Amino acid sequence: MHTQGVPKIACIGAGNVGATAAQYCLEMGLGNVVLVDIVEGLPQGKALDMTEAGPIRNYSVTCTGTNDYADIAGADLVIVTAGLPRKPGMTRLDLLEKNGRIISGICGQIKQHAPDAIVIIVTNPLDVMVYLAYKTLGFPNNRVLGMAGCLDSARMRAFVAMELSVSMTNVDTMVLGSHGDAMVPLPQYTTVSGIPITQLMAQERIAAIIARTRDGGGEIVRLLKTGSAFYAPAAGAVRMAQSILRDERQVLPCAAYLNGEYGLNDIYMGVPCLLGRSGVENVVELKLTEQETAALHHSACEVQEGMEGLRQLGLI
Repeated sequence: MHTQGVPKIACIGAGNVGATAAQYCLEMGLGNVVLVDIVEGLPQGKALDMTEAGPIRNYSVTCTGTNDYADIAGADLVIVTAGLPRKPGMTRLDLLEKNGRIISGICGQIKQHAPDAIVIIVTNPLDVMVYLAYKTLGFPNNRVLGMAGCLDSARMRAFVAMELSVSMTNVDTMVLGSHGDAMVPLPQYTTVSGIPITQLMAQERIAAIIARTRDGGGEIVRLLKTGSAFYAPAAGAVRMAQSILRDERQVLPCAAYLNGEYGLNDIYMGVPCLLGRSGVENVVELKLTEQETAALHHSACEVQEGMEGLRQLGLI
C-alpha cells in the first residue's frame, strides 16, 4: 500500500463508467485515484473537477488525471472500463475485435507499470475480455477478475425491492453465468431478510423480474437513446474494489477463473467469489438444480464462442 498505507487505484478509461468509478472511490475514501485516458485533457479535467468537489464532499484522498500509463506505477488495484459500446449494426465479433485490441494494449501497459496490481475488467463483452486480460497479463488468476454479477445482482435486488415495496438493503440476490442474455439469476438464492422470494411472490412475477434483469442494460440503452448505463456498473466495480482493498472478505458474484468448479475449465464466468486482499480468495460452489446447471453450461458455451473469436483474431 502507498502513502501512509493509502491504496493507489488506477481507473483506466475516463468515460462515464470510469469517471463515476473514480468518483465513488474518492467519496468512499478507498484510496488515491489516477484517472487514465488517451484523450488529452479529458482525464485531467474530470480529475480536477473531482478534486474541487473534495472540500464539499469531505474527502481528502487525491485524484490525478493523465494520458501517461507510467503514472499508474505501483497501483494496488486497476479498474479497466476503456472500450467501445456496441453500436447499431455492429456485430459481436466487430465489438470483440475492437475492444479486444484495446484491452490487449491496456494490459500490456498494466503489466509493465503495475505488475503487482489486482485488475478488475468492466469492458464488454465482459467474460471474454477478462479471459483476454488474464492471458495478456500473465498474472495469477486470483488477481484478474471481471465485474458483471455485482451489477446484474444489484439490478435484480432493485427490481425485487420495487415489486415488494421493501428496503433494497433487505434484499439479497445471486446472478451467475455470462454477462448477457444467457445470465442465470437464481430465485432460490434470492431472499428478503432471509425469506426466499419464492414464498413472497407469484411465479410469473419472479419470471418477469428475471426477464427484466437479463435486459437490464438494454432497457437503459433504449431510454437514454444515446448512451448506456454507468452509475450502477461503476458502483458494481467499486463494490468489488472495496471488499478487496479493505480485506472485507465479502462473497460477491464476479467473473472469475474456473478450474473445475461448476464442471467448467479454463474459462471466466460469473460465480460467487470470496473477495479479500489477494483478490479472488475462493470460488464458492452453490448447490444448483439440474436446470440451473444446464443454464450455466449454456452460458459458458456463449463465452467459449467469444474466446474462439479471439483465437481467430490472433489475440490469444
